Amino acid sequence: METRAEFPLPDVAWEPTREFWSAAARDELRLPRCASCAAFAWYPGERCRSCGGAQLAWERLSGRATLFSWVVVRHPFLPQFRENLPLVTGLVAVDEDPRVRLPTRIVECTPEELAIDMPVEVVFRDLTFPGVAGHVRAPLFRPLAAR
Repeated sequence: METRAEFPLPDVAWEPTREFWSAAARDELRLPRCASCAAFAWYPGERCRSCGGAQLAWERLSGRATLFSWVVVRHPFLPQFRENLPLVTGLVAVDEDPRVRLPTRIVECTPEELAIDMPVEVVFRDLTFPGVAGHVRAPLFRPLAAR
């Protein structure tokens, strides 16, 4: 298996998620929405999972969500993550459609401050890793009160 030189940065050129990363580079959170049934289609595919519709258009979201679940990573599963520990990864349910859950990092709080259904908001940060050239702008989430 071949590893990309910029790994573990996300592949921003991969067609199904290219618009997601392009929007993030502009500090926007966008997801595809079905023109037939208005359901958000995340994870992106060629067709809507709700109705099978093929017309998906990327729509800007408010950036507000609720914390669905999280995990505190204390052991670096990859050496590039060592400097970011402890790292909180989570799933957030977007306000526009709580069935849609985005995997993300939770930032600007301690793990002890987190609670199920906590209101969170998007914040954009550059992902960087030691020894990896470049960066990727990414939507992360923080508790709504953290300003």
